[in-house]
Amino acid sequence: MGETVRINKLEGDGTFPAYRADPVGEAKAAIIVIPEIFGVNPGIRAKCDAWAAEGYLAVAPDIFWRFAEGEELDPDVPEQFQRALENMGKFKGDECIRDVEALIHWLKREQGVAKAGLVGFCLGGFIAYIAATRTDIDASVGYYGVSIDQHVNEAHAIANPLMLHIAGADHFVTADAQEAIHAALDDHPKVTLHDYPGLDHGFAAEMGNRRNEEGANLADQRTRDFLAEHLTA
Repeated sequence: MGETVRINKLEGDGTFPAYRADPVGEAKAAIIVIPEIFGVNPGIRAKCDAWAAEGYLAVAPDIFWRFAEGEELDPDVPEQFQRALENMGKFKGDECIRDVEALIHWLKREQGVAKAGLVGFCLGGFIAYIAATRTDIDASVGYYGVSIDQHVNEAHAIANPLMLHIAGADHFVTADAQEAIHAALDDHPKVTLHDYPGLDHGFAAEMGNRRNEEGANLADQRTRDFLAEHLTA
């Protein structure tokens, strides 16, 4: 259903790759899908295709393009999981946010969409939070975002709706980290938090051993409803 396209960098001195999935007919809005540390793999492309089927223009940037462009990894293969962790160690969030800003400009100025939302997973869940604090994205959703607790001092800058899905038994996001997120964001008028007791990191992966069908379906329905409200209402 989709294709790989090149997006102009914010600085205008190059491009980066992204997977694009188009709806049938005019897009009602756009959704940026920020992948986990495993690249724009079949699971992420499937998520984009699903958003396109819902009537959105969906685009997933390669967040590791600066040092591992085009790399697709399988979290269920130990060697590939380790490779993904190595890539994460080279990742710079500030650079990724500039790519998100470039995508927002591209979607609104070149593709003609009125509103753009963002959905991110794992490291992408962190980017969903940071995008809400540092960009004009119209709505954001983060699934089991890592390191959010270390950036709650930026919460005052959240101007548009943000939803976070928190895995209660997340072995990458400790109970103390989850508590810090709740303490900082529970009363924020723009933020909605959902907890999933007993579920681990990656429970909403589109495929593979980490997926929890019930939890994934619940979180995804909440996400669909949330973005429909804030992007198309």
